[in-house]
Amino acid sequence: MEAQRETHEFQAEVTELLGLMVHSLYSNKDIFLRELVSNASDALDKLRFEQVTRPELHSDRPLEISIDTDAAERTITVHDNGIGMSREEVVRNIGTIAKSGTRELREKLAAAKTAGAVPELIGQFGVGFYASFMVADEVSLVTRRAGEEGATKWVSKGDGRYTIEPASRGTSGTSVTLKLKTVDDDNGLHDYTKEGVLRGIIKRYSDFVAYPIKMSVWRTSDKEKVPVREEITLNSMKAIWARPKSEVTAEEYQEFYRHVSHDWTPPLRHLTVKMEGSFEASALLYIPARAPFDLFQAEMKRGVQLYVKRVFIMDECKDLMPSWLRFVKGVVDAQDLPLNVSREILQKSRQIQAIRKQLTKRVLDTLEELKTESADSYATFWKELGPVLKEGLVPAEVSEKDKILGLLMVASTHDGSGPVSGGMNPPAGAIAPLATKQTSLADYVSRMKEGQDAIYYLTGPNLETLRSSPHLEVFKAKGYEVLLFADGIDEVWLERDPEFSGRPFKSVGKGDVELGTDEEKQNAERTQAAKEVELKDVLNAIRVFLQEDVKEVRLSKRLTSSAACLVSEEGDISPQMAKMMAAMGQPVPKVKRIFELNGAHAVVEKMQKLFTADPKHPLLNDYAQLLYGQSILAEGGQIDDPTAFNQALLSVMVSGPAS
Repeated sequence: MEAQRETHEFQAEVTELLGLMVHSLYSNKDIFLRELVSNASDALDKLRFEQVTRPELHSDRPLEISIDTDAAERTITVHDNGIGMSREEVVRNIGTIAKSGTRELREKLAAAKTAGAVPELIGQFGVGFYASFMVADEVSLVTRRAGEEGATKWVSKGDGRYTIEPASRGTSGTSVTLKLKTVDDDNGLHDYTKEGVLRGIIKRYSDFVAYPIKMSVWRTSDKEKVPVREEITLNSMKAIWARPKSEVTAEEYQEFYRHVSHDWTPPLRHLTVKMEGSFEASALLYIPARAPFDLFQAEMKRGVQLYVKRVFIMDECKDLMPSWLRFVKGVVDAQDLPLNVSREILQKSRQIQAIRKQLTKRVLDTLEELKTESADSYATFWKELGPVLKEGLVPAEVSEKDKILGLLMVASTHDGSGPVSGGMNPPAGAIAPLATKQTSLADYVSRMKEGQDAIYYLTGPNLETLRSSPHLEVFKAKGYEVLLFADGIDEVWLERDPEFSGRPFKSVGKGDVELGTDEEKQNAERTQAAKEVELKDVLNAIRVFLQEDVKEVRLSKRLTSSAACLVSEEGDISPQMAKMMAAMGQPVPKVKRIFELNGAHAVVEKMQKLFTADPKHPLLNDYAQLLYGQSILAEGGQIDDPTAFNQALLSVMVSGPAS
C-alpha cells in the first residue's frame, strides 16, 4: 500500500480557492514566486533551528534556495535544502487550510463572488502555496523530511484532487515544480522562464531574504562564443536594518533610501529602531527632504514596507505609521508575525499597535533632534512637510499632540530681536525677509507679556494678507506678539481649543479684545463709552444699511489705523473654514459677523458729519458698503456683489468733498 499512488480530495475550502486560482482571477500573479521563496526560507529557518538540538542533521552543504527553469518544457522549479516534510505533513499542510481561518476565508470568498472581484487572499490564510495555480496548469512537489530516508511526491492540476506517492530525493528539503500556463502579458501571465522576469520579482519581493536565491543561467563568452552554464545569485541578502550601524556606510543608507522611496534627493535623517522584549522587530526609517508630489492626494502611496523575517509582505503597511507621518519612508521587519498576515489581522494586532507607538515616538524624537541640531535642515523639513505633521493635532485620539505642538514653527509678528529656537532668525542687524520670521511655541511663551494668559494667533489665506491684517493693529501698538497661521489644516486643529504649556490659544479675529493693565483697560473703557455716545446714531444707521450682512455694528478696541474690520464671535466658524467646507461640498451655515469701526478714523468722522447734516444723506449707505467691502478684501475674501461695490465707489469718487 505504501508503494501505491493515492488520489485524495482537497478540503472544500481549498477546492473553492483553487477554482479562483485556476481561472486566474487574481490580479498580481507574480506574487506566486514570493510565496514559494517564503516557504523555502521558512523551511531553512526550521532546519537551522532543529540542528541546534539534533547535531546529526548538520550538513556541509550551505543552506540556500535555487530556481531552475526549462523554457522548452515551460517549467520553473523552486528548490530548498531545508527541513522538508513527511508524507503526513504533506497531506496536512498542502491538502487543508488551518481551521482557524476557514470561516473567515469562506466569508471572503462568498463576498468576492457577490462583488465580482477577488480580495487579497494570497498570504492571508496560509494559502500562499496555492498561488502557484495562478500561473501553472500543474504543480508537483517532491519533499524529504530531515532525518528520514524516504521522500514524498505530490501532484495536482488544481481540479479539486491531488495524488501522493513515494519518491526519491538525495537530500532533505523540498522542490516545487510548476508546469506554466501560456504567456499572456495582458492578463499578468509573464514568461517566468526568463532570467530578467525572475530577477525583477526576486528584487522586489525577496531581495533581503537571509539565504541566497540562486539560479543557473547560460552565458556566452565573448572569446570562445560557447554557451557556459553558470550560477548567479538573485538577491542581495543585505538587510541593512539588521546590521550594526557601524557596519553600514552613508552611501549604503542613501542607496537603500532610493530603493524604497524612488526619491533621488538625499533624506534629512535616517533612524534605526530595535525593539526587544515581548516581541522583536527592527526598522530603518527616513525623513525625506522634500514632499512627494502626491502628498495630499487620496491615492498617495503611503506607509512603510513590512517584512517578516526579511521576507517582503506589504508595500504600504498603513497600520505601522499614523497618516500624519505618511511622508516617512523605510521598512519594518517583524520577527514574530506570521508570513500570512493580512491587513485585517494587522488592524487588530496588539503587536502592530505597539510597533506603531514606538516608531511614532522615535520619529517625533528624531524631528526634535533635527530641530535642535540643524536649523537649516529643520527649516527645509517644515517648509515641505510641516502642514502634514499638523494633521496629527486634529484627531481626538492622538496622544502625541504636545510633542507635535513642540515641533511647530510658526510665522509671527515678532521682530526677530529675541532668541528663537533652532536659529531660525537672522543675525543681529540683518534685514530678514518677513517669510523667515518663524518661532516655536516655546519661544513665543518665553516672550509673553506679564499678565498675558493666552497665545494670540490669527488665521488667513496667506501670510501676506495676515501681516497686513487690521486685526493686528492694537496688538502691534501694545507690543503683543501674534502667531500667523496660513495653512488650511490650521483652521481645523485650532478650532479644537488646543493648549500649550497650560495656555489656551485665542484668535485675535474673534470676540472682544482686552489688553494692558487693569488701569489701561479701565481708561480704554471710559474712552470707548464716551465715543459710543457720540457716534450712537450713525452706528445705528450703518447697522440698518448692513442688517442683511452683519449681526452687530460696534466700535473697535483692536483698530488703530484702519477704518473697519469684520470680527467673528467665539465659537463661530472662520471665513477660511467656511471656504474649505464649501470646497468639500459640505453645507456651510450662514454666519453673520460683527462689523467693527475705528471711532477715531477720518472716514467714520466724515460719516458722522454727513449724518449730522442729513440723516438720510445718500452717501452714508455708499460709505457703509465700501467699508464693509474693504473689510472683506483686507482678510483675503471675495465681495458677493462687486458691481454694487463699484457703483458705491464711483458715487463717493464723483461726490466731491462733503459740505
